[in-house]
Amino acid sequence: MKLVAVNGSHRGRAGNTAIMVDAFLRGARLAGAETIDICLAEKEIGHCRACKACWFATPGRCVLADDMSGIAQALTGADLWVWATPLYFDNVSSMLKTFIDRLMVFGSPGWTRDEAGECRHHTSLAPTRLMLIANCGYPERSHFQVLSHWLARHARNLGVAVAGEIYASEGALLRDPAEELRPAVAGFLRSVETAGREIAAGLEISAQTREKLAQPFIPAEAYIRGVESYLDALLKKPLPARPAENQSCPSIKQS
Repeated sequence: MKLVAVNGSHRGRAGNTAIMVDAFLRGARLAGAETIDICLAEKEIGHCRACKACWFATPGRCVLADDMSGIAQALTGADLWVWATPLYFDNVSSMLKTFIDRLMVFGSPGWTRDEAGECRHHTSLAPTRLMLIANCGYPERSHFQVLSHWLARHARNLGVAVAGEIYASEGALLRDPAEELRPAVAGFLRSVETAGREIAAGLEISAQTREKLAQPFIPAEAYIRGVESYLDALLKKPLPARPAENQSCPSIKQS
């Protein structure tokens, strides 16, 4: 089985999303899957121009010369595509959306109807399954409602089934949690790893694992108090000194 994960976090491998992706792919590899881990923050991918040249002028080939062509090759022949993203303004990250828009190169102008009789474009390349991994800084899982609905629509558009969804609320605790919280975070990541093994073995996550993945790290009120305390401490820190007007900005290289 071939699994391709595409991480749309702007923080790349330093983000909380990467922690979840690493655990999931580790589990999949333990079950014998071939895995490819793509981090969009390391790639140059331009916005789709909606010129549709990939449909009419140069079928299957985009006019933009960037890293998307290499990613398209990696996606080819995969049994499962795994999209991963932090929750930004109730939706996927702009980086992941830019990448998904470029999947137009796999489509065609012709229409077909799905099982419900709803129209969609033909798709020349798609896996048998699609899944989503996401995290957010809020304590409630209700914040993932838009993502879950979007995933169902996105899979319908590709003509594939949803293999699973893995969400982590209280995502700020994933990286370097306080010592007393480490067992809960480690247990969650073990469940993410288990989900990877189960997906690689049977293309679905068991009910038992889904139940474990749905558990918060700590009660919501305790988490909220912790976040408020952290923000208060940050706001009380003095701002860095501004450079004098005759000084050049240290972040800008002089030509």
